Amino acid sequence: MPEPTKKEENEVLAPAPAPPPGEPNKEKEAGTAPAKEPNKEKEAGPAPAKEPNKEKEAGPAPAKEPNKEKEAGTSPGKEWSIGEPPAGEEQDKQNANSQLSTLFVEKPQGGAVKVGENITFIAKVKAEDLLRKPTVKWFKGKWMDLASKAGKHLQLKETFERHSRVYTFEMQIIKAKENYAGNYRCEVTYKDKFDSCSFDLEVHESTGTTPNIDIRSAFKRSGEGQEDAGELDFSGLLKRREVKPQEEQPEVDVWELLKNAKPSEYEKIAFQYGITDLRGMLKRLKRMRRVEKKSAAFARILDPAYQVDKGGRVRFVVELADPKLEVKWYKNGQEIRPSTKYIFEHKGCERIMFINNCALTDDSEYYVTAGDEKCSTELFVREPPVMVTKQLEDTKAYCGERVELECEVSEDDANVKWFKNGEEIIPGPKSRYHIRVEGKKHILVIEGATKADTAEYSVMTTGGQSSAKLSVDLKPLKILTPLTDQTVNLGKEICLKCEVSENITGKWTKNGLPVQETDRLKIVHKGRIHKLVIANALVEDEGDYVFTPDAYSVTLPAKVHVIDPPKINLDGLDADNTVTVIAGNKLRLEIPISGEPPPKAIWSRADKAIMEGSGRIRAENYPDSTTLVIDIAEKDDSGVYHINLKNEAGEAHASIKIKVVDIPDPPVAPNVTDVGDDWCIMTWEPPVYDGGSPILGYFIERKKKQSSRWMRLNFDLCKETTFEPKKMIEGVAYEVRIFAVNAVGISKPSMPSKPFVPLAVTSPPTLLTVDSVTDTTVTMKWRPPDQIGAAGLDGYVLEYCFEGSTSAKQSDENGEAAFDLPADDWIVANTELIDKTKFTITGLPTDSRIFVRVKAVNAAGASEPKYYSQPILVKEIIEPPKIRIPRHLKQTYIRRVGEAINLVIPFQGKPRPELTWTKDGAPIDKNQINIRNSETDTIIFIRKAERSHSGKYDLQVKVEKFVETASIDIRVIDRPGPPQLVKIDDVWGENVALSWTPPRDDGNTAITGYTIQKADKKSMEWFTVIEHYHRTNATITELVIGNEYYFRVFAENMCGLSEDATMTKESAVIAKDGKIYKNPVYEDFDFSEAPMFTQPLVNTYAVAGYNATLNCSVRGNPKPKITWMKNKVAITDDPRYRMFSNQGVCTLEIRKPSPYDGGTYCCKAVNELGTVEIECKLEVKGGLSFCRLLLQGVPPNIIDSYLRDLHSSSHEEY
Repeated sequence: MPEPTKKEENEVLAPAPAPPPGEPNKEKEAGTAPAKEPNKEKEAGPAPAKEPNKEKEAGPAPAKEPNKEKEAGTSPGKEWSIGEPPAGEEQDKQNANSQLSTLFVEKPQGGAVKVGENITFIAKVKAEDLLRKPTVKWFKGKWMDLASKAGKHLQLKETFERHSRVYTFEMQIIKAKENYAGNYRCEVTYKDKFDSCSFDLEVHESTGTTPNIDIRSAFKRSGEGQEDAGELDFSGLLKRREVKPQEEQPEVDVWELLKNAKPSEYEKIAFQYGITDLRGMLKRLKRMRRVEKKSAAFARILDPAYQVDKGGRVRFVVELADPKLEVKWYKNGQEIRPSTKYIFEHKGCERIMFINNCALTDDSEYYVTAGDEKCSTELFVREPPVMVTKQLEDTKAYCGERVELECEVSEDDANVKWFKNGEEIIPGPKSRYHIRVEGKKHILVIEGATKADTAEYSVMTTGGQSSAKLSVDLKPLKILTPLTDQTVNLGKEICLKCEVSENITGKWTKNGLPVQETDRLKIVHKGRIHKLVIANALVEDEGDYVFTPDAYSVTLPAKVHVIDPPKINLDGLDADNTVTVIAGNKLRLEIPISGEPPPKAIWSRADKAIMEGSGRIRAENYPDSTTLVIDIAEKDDSGVYHINLKNEAGEAHASIKIKVVDIPDPPVAPNVTDVGDDWCIMTWEPPVYDGGSPILGYFIERKKKQSSRWMRLNFDLCKETTFEPKKMIEGVAYEVRIFAVNAVGISKPSMPSKPFVPLAVTSPPTLLTVDSVTDTTVTMKWRPPDQIGAAGLDGYVLEYCFEGSTSAKQSDENGEAAFDLPADDWIVANTELIDKTKFTITGLPTDSRIFVRVKAVNAAGASEPKYYSQPILVKEIIEPPKIRIPRHLKQTYIRRVGEAINLVIPFQGKPRPELTWTKDGAPIDKNQINIRNSETDTIIFIRKAERSHSGKYDLQVKVEKFVETASIDIRVIDRPGPPQLVKIDDVWGENVALSWTPPRDDGNTAITGYTIQKADKKSMEWFTVIEHYHRTNATITELVIGNEYYFRVFAENMCGLSEDATMTKESAVIAKDGKIYKNPVYEDFDFSEAPMFTQPLVNTYAVAGYNATLNCSVRGNPKPKITWMKNKVAITDDPRYRMFSNQGVCTLEIRKPSPYDGGTYCCKAVNELGTVEIECKLEVKGGLSFCRLLLQGVPPNIIDSYLRDLHSSSHEEY
C-alpha cells in the first residue's frame, strides 16, 4: 500500500460524514470534519458534524454538491487541511487588512506542540490612543469563534499594564490533541479600526515507543463505560432517507476498503459494516501507514492489519532471518501463553500463531518480538449484521388509545433506529414515543394516539429494515349529559356542566365569542366531564353559552339569566348616615343603587313624598342611582329623609339625616393674665353659638396699640382656650383678639383685649465662684446674666446666711444646690446696688460656714437668685504654688535680634506668692529686661532683643514654705559671619575644587548652608553657582577654558546670608591643555547615631472620660526600640493604651482615662549605641463640672482652685 502524504494524514484526522443511502452526497463547508453526537460540541479544535442537513462550525467539511465547486478560487476536487481557508479568499482578506489601521504591537506567532502538552499564544495591543478596551476575538479556521469553546482544554485571558498602557490577550491550549492542529486567527477591533493576524499550530505525537492501545475498549459500542462513551452517534445519517430494502453483498475486507477509500466515504463504510469506533480505527490506520524501517531480525513481518468475523479463526505469520532467535507474542503489551485459544507453530524460519473462536475482546493490537526488535499488527473482529426477523405490521387505532408497533431482530440488545415518515424518532422524558426492548424484540409505544400520529413507521438495523402504516381515527361521540338553562341571583355561582362519551377537549363560547379563563371564570375538564364555573355572577355574565367538542361538529347550548334584588349603597356616608351642608349652598345627594331589573326609587320626608320636578327640593332617578337636590339649603331643611326601592326581585329601604350648618359667633374679648419679657398668657371663653358644628379651634392675632395691622400668631388651630404669644418687644403696648373656627369656616373676630406692655426681670447671674477667702472675709465673683432684656441691668445684690440657720435641699438636675430659706435668714452684704461682678463680704467670724447667693436687679425687679453650690468655710487656705508653662515655651524660645519678647507665664498659689527671676543663675538686670507681676501671672518683656539676652531664665514661685520653679530657654539669633578661609584645592579641565572653614560666628544658631559665587577676573561680576550648599567643600564645573576665576562663599543660617563673603586669595586659571584628573578618595560616611529625642514630652491635662494622647519624636540609627512606662512600670498588653510609631513620631493614646491614670509617663528609646528617656506628667481632671467649666471658657487655674475648694469643704473628690 503506498505511503500516505501529509495531505492525506490531515484528511484521516478529520473524515467527512457519509450521506444516508439513497440521497445525493451532501457535504459541509470547506474541508472535512468528524461526526459527533447531535447535542454535544468538541472543545477547541475542528468542530464535528452534528446533522447532515446543517452547517458546521469552523473546520473543514466537504462541498455541498458533487458537481459544484467548493469555494471561490478552488477547484471541485481540491481540499485543504483543517482551518486553512482557500488561497483566493485568504489573499483578499490580507489585502483588505493591509489597508486598515494597525493595532497590534505584538502578534501571536505560530508554534508546534506535542500531544498532551500545553501551548500559549500572546497578542498585545497599545492603548495610548484608545478611550476604552478594544474587542479581541480568536478564531480557528475561517469562522469558528473560540470564545464559546473555552473550557478545560482552552482558556482565554486578558490583562492591562497601567504604566505602559498595553493590553495583553492570551489563548492557552491545554493538553493538546492531534485534531487541534490547523490555522488560527486573532482579530482586534476598536470603533472603525481593525487588525488581524493568522498563525499555525502543529501537533506532533509524543516521541518514544508506540503506546499500547486498548483495542477492547477502542471498538466498544457507545455507552459501554469507556471515556468517550456516547460520543460517536451516526443517527444523523439516518434522517430524511428513503427506506429501501438492502441487497445482499459479498464478503468484503473492511480494512482494505478503508485503506483504499476516500476520507469522505469513511463514515458510510463504518455504518454499513458495523464499525462502532470509527475515530479509533482511523488513528490506527494512520499509524499503520507510517513507513516501517527494514528489520534485521525479521525476513518478513506481520501484515499491517488482519480481519476476522466473530467466532472465526485468524493466522499470524512472521519469517525470521535467524531461526535461532526466540520469539514472543504480545497482546496489548501482555505476553500470550499457549492454550486452546492461542496455538503456536514453527515451520523452518516461519513462526505462526493461531487465534481460535475470535470474540470482540480479541479486537486489539498484537506484536511479536525477536531479540531487540518487534513488529506489530492490528486485528479487527467484525460483528455479523443485524437482520430483521419479524416485520412490522399495519395497524389501525382510535384517538387516545395506546399503540404498540413490534418487530424482532436477529440479536439481543441490537442497535435499532425507528423512523416516522423517514425522520428518526428520538424518545425523551416529555415525548409520547417510548421504545421498549425485550431481548430480540423491539417495540415502539405511542401514548394517547392522535390523528397527527397517522404515518408510515419504519425500523432499520445494520442488516435490514421494515415498515408499516399506522391509521388513527376518531371514535363516535355520544352526549351523555347536555347543558341546561340556568337562572341565578347576582353574586351566586354559575355552573354549566355536560358529559360526553369520549375524553376529548373542547371549546366554550358566549354569544358566539370564545370564553377566556380568568380568576373568576374557570374551565374544568376532568375525563369525559366538561364544566364552566363562574364565581360571583355579574349582570354581564348573562348570555348564550355553547360547548363544542374538538374534532366534532356537535354543539351543546345553554342560556344563563342573572337577577338581583334592589340594594342601596350608603358606603360613602358617615356611620350614622348623616349629610352635612352649609347654609346657602346647594345640596346634590347622589345615592348609588343596584338591582336587576333596575328598581324604582321614591324619596319622602315626614310621610310626605318628594316628587320629581323643578321645585327647590326635588328627586332625580337614574338606572344606577337616585339623587336628592336642595337648591339653597336653609336651617329648616335639617331632618330625616327616607328612600324606598322596589323591583320584581324585592324591596329596599334606607334613611338619611341631613344637617344644615353655619359659621360660629365671634368669641368675647380675651383677658391677658400674665406678662413676661417677650410673652404673655391670654385666656378666653368659647362663643355662645357654634354654628351647629363643634368648634375645631381658634386663631389668635395681635397688633401694636398704635398700629392698625393685625398679625396672625398661629397657623395651626389652637385647641385650648389659653394661648401664650411670644417674640414681642419689651416696653411696647400690644392688643390681641380671637377667631373661632368650626368645620364650616372662621367666625368674625372678637373685640380686642385691653392693652398690655411686656416687661421682665433678667435671668440669674452665672458662674458664681469663690475668688479668695481670709479669716474674716470671703470674696465672691460672678458673671452677668445670660439674658438682660429691654429693662436693662441696674446692679447686683449679694446675700449670705450662716450654715445651720435652716435646712437645705438639693434641686436642679445640674448637680448644683438650691436652698429653700426664709427671707429673714438671708443677710444683704451690700447695702447699695453694685455694678461690678466682684464683692468682698467682711466681718465674718473665723471658722464659720456661710451660704452665698447673688441676684440681678432691674426695673422689673430682682431676678431669680444664683446660689453657690457649697457652704464656704471662712478660713484662709494655703494653696501650693504651681507654674503653668505654656506649651510653646517648653522648648527653646527663638527670636531674632531686634524683635520684641513678651512672655506671659500663669501661675497659682494662695496667699499671693513671691516671684523671683534669675538668668543663668544671676539676678535679672531690670534696666534691660522688664518684669511685671500680677496675682495670676508674670510677664517678661524685652522691647528689642539682643544676643546678650540669650540664656536660661529661671522662675521661682514661693508661698510660705512651698516653692515651685520653672525654666525657660531663650535664644536670640542673628545672621552669621563669613567663612574663615576659602581656598582652591585643585584645578583640572573645566573644574575647580574649593574648600572653606565654617565661620567663627554662627549667629547663635546652626549654619544651614552656603552660597558659592564666581567672577571672571576680567569683569569681576559675581554670579551665583550653588545655593543652600551644606558641605564645606564643593566642585565648580562647566567653567570656560582660558578664563581666570575668583570665588567667594557666603554662610547662611535661619536668619539669612552673612553680610560679607570670604573670597579666594588666588585665582583659578582654566588652562587649555588638559591634565590628568585624580579621583579623590572618599571614606564611607557613618550614619550610626545613638537615640535622641528631637521633640520632648510635655506635661498634659486630660479630662476624665475623653481620650488623651502623649507625643514625642526620636531619631537614631539603627532604629531604636520604643518602650512606654507609667510610674517606672512598662506598659504591655493593656487594652486601655494604644502605642503608635510613625516616621520617628511616637504616640501613646490613653482611652477614656480616669483619675487613676494620672502620673508620670516615660518614653524610653534603646538601640545598640545607647539609651535615652524622657518623662512628663499627666493630670486627669475628673467629673462633668470640670468639662463644662472648661467649655464655658473658664481658665484652668480658676477651675483648679474651684475644685480644690469643693474638695476641702465637702471632702468629696470630683
